[in-house]
Amino acid sequence: MGNIIKEIEEALAVLSIPEKAEFFPKFFKTGKGEYGEGDVFLGVKVPDQRSVAKEYYSKISLDDLSVLLSSKYHEYRLTALFMLISKFEKAKDKAVKEQIIQFYLDHLPHVNNWDLVDSSCYKILGRYAFENGKEELLRNLSDSEEMWHKRIAVVGTMHYVKKGSFELTKEFVIKNLKHPHDLMHKANGWLLREMGQKNETELINFLDKHYQDMPRTSLRYAIEKLDEQVRQDYLKGRI
Repeated sequence: MGNIIKEIEEALAVLSIPEKAEFFPKFFKTGKGEYGEGDVFLGVKVPDQRSVAKEYYSKISLDDLSVLLSSKYHEYRLTALFMLISKFEKAKDKAVKEQIIQFYLDHLPHVNNWDLVDSSCYKILGRYAFENGKEELLRNLSDSEEMWHKRIAVVGTMHYVKKGSFELTKEFVIKNLKHPHDLMHKANGWLLREMGQKNETELINFLDKHYQDMPRTSLRYAIEKLDEQVRQDYLKGRI
């Protein structure tokens, strides 16, 4: 094992909090049959992981990142993703960015909890797809049978939403509107809410067509920032 991996592991170990290590498995639903089944935690807070990532991202190779991102420890994986984001954002060479994109796609089996997905996908894959017209990268994931892939796809459109482009978000939400898992309902509603923050008319037009078919969780997330009277009209089916 490379020295830099040992350094990062030791840095995270020092930051481990026993109470967090006990709490996180419950928070991230790691019990049998739950979405995070089998995940293991050190108990390191996210700001501390970001600090470690900031210190080491420029020093670590993709090969060593692969070791961390393949770890059973959740914090190793998230810290690795923070470092990968920094590498991508600092990269000037298109070939380097493409290498990072392929690395991310190759390691999707390890991007397997909602925080890992939500922290990384739009900053890496979503941004790359937007800047290079590579929407098929996200569409392929949206069509996948794997729930985390579907969440990566819709949350990946956050970069599009931030740039005022909404069609891909709406496409993916509609495609997986009736997905059985609550984590998809939340992701769909979240992205619709973000769309509404950028352009409320876009959100209202979408809701008028689809709100009666939306899972309640998605609807509540989507309308969270709307005027209270409008919210109640949607919740009570008065539109």
